[in-house]
Amino acid sequence: MNRIYDAVIVGGSLTGASLALALARVGLTVAVIDALPKDTQTERDFDGRSYALALASVRMLKALDLWAPLAGDAQPMLHIKVTDGRAGEGPSRFGLHFDCGELEEGPMGHMVEDRHLRRALLAALECTPGITHLPATRVTEQATDGPLAQLTLDSGKTLQAHLLVGADGRTGPVAARAGIARKVTDYRQTALVCAISHEKPHHGTAHQFFMPPGPLAILPLKGNRSSIVWSESAEQAAAIHALDDADYLSVLRPRFGDFLGQIALEGRRYTYPLTLVLAEHFTAHRLALVGDSAHGMHPIAGQGFNAGLRDVAALAEVLAEARRRGEDIGRADVLDRYARWRRFDTAALAFTTDTLNRLFSNDNPLLRLGRDLGLGLVGATPVLRRAFMREAAGLTGNLPRLLRGESV
Repeated sequence: MNRIYDAVIVGGSLTGASLALALARVGLTVAVIDALPKDTQTERDFDGRSYALALASVRMLKALDLWAPLAGDAQPMLHIKVTDGRAGEGPSRFGLHFDCGELEEGPMGHMVEDRHLRRALLAALECTPGITHLPATRVTEQATDGPLAQLTLDSGKTLQAHLLVGADGRTGPVAARAGIARKVTDYRQTALVCAISHEKPHHGTAHQFFMPPGPLAILPLKGNRSSIVWSESAEQAAAIHALDDADYLSVLRPRFGDFLGQIALEGRRYTYPLTLVLAEHFTAHRLALVGDSAHGMHPIAGQGFNAGLRDVAALAEVLAEARRRGEDIGRADVLDRYARWRRFDTAALAFTTDTLNRLFSNDNPLLRLGRDLGLGLVGATPVLRRAFMREAAGLTGNLPRLLRGESV
């Protein structure tokens, strides 16, 4: 029998690694069980994957001493432009423009490539006291009904902890083993994800172009490059993804337009089925779920990873305060504080992304008129525009200390 940890995190995801660092900084001992081998996570080649980090998430990474190695490769989002229209016809004349100059806090967020963020987190895991990182390892059995959570690994070893945290994704088995069901809504859409290089500079502008099949996000990366998240019907997306690079670009160009000049693919191409996934409970006996294990949303608002970091910040604060009071961090009343903190915010975000997708992913003329007028109204009203900007930057609601840039 190995040592007893304060927490064992199943899933070496970006969310799981962030939680391990947050917990270790307040003196908790943590084991991270990571299915991926270490060398997979340290690859330096650009693979096209990137994340839009809201301002509050950047503050959290600074508080965890993770931002310094990332800052040089991060692209600030100085403007966000939201428009509606059809492929090949250009956007409607009604649109929404957010300018970071209207926020005293600075840029609304930054774009960071997966390879940079993953390497920074892995390096921090390896050098932070109190963290045991177990790459290329899987859990074969779990039990959380006793005085300690107990896990059996594929190596045959057994781990014990006061708390088990599931950070193993939307279909991860930690929740299922604990009897936590997930409600799934299939949008019958697929996200096509890639990165492009382009002839003209983007000037730090993120674009969200709503089309009947689904939205197209063009997100600025460092240099003359942008990340693309492009939603289509599942059938159409499969056909597009099967094309060679030249034909793939020929389908993208009329949707993309020519405002950035000539474009070319960079890195690999991906597809992700789009669903809304909500766990019925975020906690169980000696167990908590964070990130995609608890909730998976449509990327229409770019808040998926940011919502996961909110989970991390809230859970870390709850556990830190419980430990200072001498409480058992795996006790139900402790975990209920985390669940209550995150449940409403998560449900509200899920409702918002679901409503936006249903409102904009169609070609109903009355709905098109209504949403275009709505975008125009928000864009022309400074108070509304600023409120939406602060929401996009993650500055609203009951923020945990880490998201305010403070120590837990």
